[in-house]
Amino acid sequence: MRTRRLHWCVMTISQQELDGQALDALRRYFGYERFRPGQGELIGGILEGRDVLGVMPTGSGKSLCYQIPAVLLHGLTIVISPLISLMKDQVDGANEIGIPAAFINSSLLPEEQDDVLAAANAGHIRLLYVAPERLETPRFRNFANHADIALIAVDEAHCVSQWGQDFRSSYLGIGEFIDSLPDRPTVAAFTATATERVRRDIIHMLRLHDPKVVVTGFDRTNLYFDILKLGTRDKANWIAHYVADHADESGIIYCATRKQTEELAETINTLVPQLRARQGAGAAQPSPTSPIAVAYHAGLTPDRRERAQRDFVTDAVPLVVATNAFGMGIDKSNVRYVIHHNMPESIEAYYQEAGRAGRDGEPSRCTLLWNESDIVTRRRLLDNGGGNERLTEDEQEQVRRWKRHLLDTMVGYCRTTECLHRYMTRYFGETDEGADGAAPHCVGGCVNCESTFSTTDVSHIARLISMCVHDLAQSYGSGKIVAVLRGSRAKDILDRGLDHVQTFGKLASVPQSTVRDVLNQMVSDGFLMITEGRLPIVMFGPRAAETIDPAFHYEMKSITRPKREQTPAHTATSAPSAEPTTFGGGHGGSDEEMFERLREVRREIAREIGKPPYIVFSDRALRDMAVRRPHTDDEFLDVNGVGTSKLEKYGARFMQAIADFED
Repeated sequence: MRTRRLHWCVMTISQQELDGQALDALRRYFGYERFRPGQGELIGGILEGRDVLGVMPTGSGKSLCYQIPAVLLHGLTIVISPLISLMKDQVDGANEIGIPAAFINSSLLPEEQDDVLAAANAGHIRLLYVAPERLETPRFRNFANHADIALIAVDEAHCVSQWGQDFRSSYLGIGEFIDSLPDRPTVAAFTATATERVRRDIIHMLRLHDPKVVVTGFDRTNLYFDILKLGTRDKANWIAHYVADHADESGIIYCATRKQTEELAETINTLVPQLRARQGAGAAQPSPTSPIAVAYHAGLTPDRRERAQRDFVTDAVPLVVATNAFGMGIDKSNVRYVIHHNMPESIEAYYQEAGRAGRDGEPSRCTLLWNESDIVTRRRLLDNGGGNERLTEDEQEQVRRWKRHLLDTMVGYCRTTECLHRYMTRYFGETDEGADGAAPHCVGGCVNCESTFSTTDVSHIARLISMCVHDLAQSYGSGKIVAVLRGSRAKDILDRGLDHVQTFGKLASVPQSTVRDVLNQMVSDGFLMITEGRLPIVMFGPRAAETIDPAFHYEMKSITRPKREQTPAHTATSAPSAEPTTFGGGHGGSDEEMFERLREVRREIAREIGKPPYIVFSDRALRDMAVRRPHTDDEFLDVNGVGTSKLEKYGARFMQAIADFED
């Protein structure tokens, strides 16, 4: 295989001229005056013919890093993207700004695929989106061996790593595909979630050649992070109140199981209209044939999944309730909140899913609801997970241990009292201190930085839990330990003679939830450990000996959340004890009225062209438009996110709406 390291344009055009061309393309196609952090470096590296790895937060403009080279390089850019269902939106978005794009996937008939490949060979397509599975087909292999491929961009590149949270075996063939090409193109890999270990794996598995690695930082300063510990039965009620309070906003709710998504969507569609009616806003509610929420999970038929996704991205319904099968690479920019009904399996998974809020840079909220049973569920799912036939038994065991570590880190996030932004960015390897040695300010905001904490001495409870684990010979699970300590007279306790151990009934006056909380906290802090397998056993951890020290002292911290004014939704019915709070805004008055009018225009255009509203303009562009109120083409081009293609297509209509509003 020949390695093509330099393209013709690099040999005839200086780097300064290339930088100028890239900026011109940025203004022309995207309507921005300057690159965001990392974009210029990555685009410059690609245009030099160098492999690159970009680790950039969701919403920071990763796709622009291969779209601009696609219009400047000599040949075709192939984008490897994991979800077929998203390709149409990605292609529509590129075509909307004037970049010729298409996709090849199983939704096209063979003759339609032939037409696309012929157009790509003829130079009529600059961007071609394909799923990784497509690379193994003879039809595509034959095309690739004869095509003029300038760049291969691998989106969601963390999927290639066993050490990430979203490994996909189909990604393992990408490196082999690149090696099979007669002329090796430049390769660019992009991800929002990659620790140092995952970054090394990406470079190795994709065979990147001396790549330029750009890590722009992981903090999403427009996101407010919230954690709330709630009983399982209270979660749906809390969510319904939050949705009722934010009826004009788009959101995603993630659940751990398929059954939960359908049950929660049904609860929302039943309860939220009642809450809104009690607020005096019943007339504004969707009709029974137009639900507020739709469910999405892998168990639905392809048609139902497609319809649910389409209704959500086109704003036909404001809310989707989904498993983690939904959302990777979702381009919908105006998601104002993401709520997790259950604790995810890792920080990477949470960052990826929560990060689908606020892709347009507008203030948005990420709320995680959790309880101790979530931890048990996640451990069970992890232990019952399937293996990978490409790995040896020893390697699979290493991966299982690593995933247990990822879960423990996620539990730590739920329990921590430090800044949630800082906890997350430090996990991904960012420094915990600024240039002056001080901890960075929580720019985006989080519940921990707004709250106060109280501590409770639980030394006596922790010592007795440790003694009970000893009494039971490290042979029972957490349920039995709690039952013994609280003096349960259940038949299986009596049949096993566990009522005769020294610690039986020693914590009879302590609530079961408190004993369980302390036990789980002891696991997190290393005093205890829980084994893997179908029947997890509680055993001593590396710090267990500390509990028998006469000076042993153990505290648990509890959060006192900031008080909020009650909204009508919470006075109308029995609301959760922890009230939903609002984050975002900073807009108001006539600008807000103008923004709403521009949203109506956007919806009208989106319906006419059959595309999602965010394809027309993002919320951020509309807000800038509402403030600037352009009346000429030049003024319209000054709006954030307006390029020449969108000026030609939509400028007159939006400027007319602005003029009508001001009359």
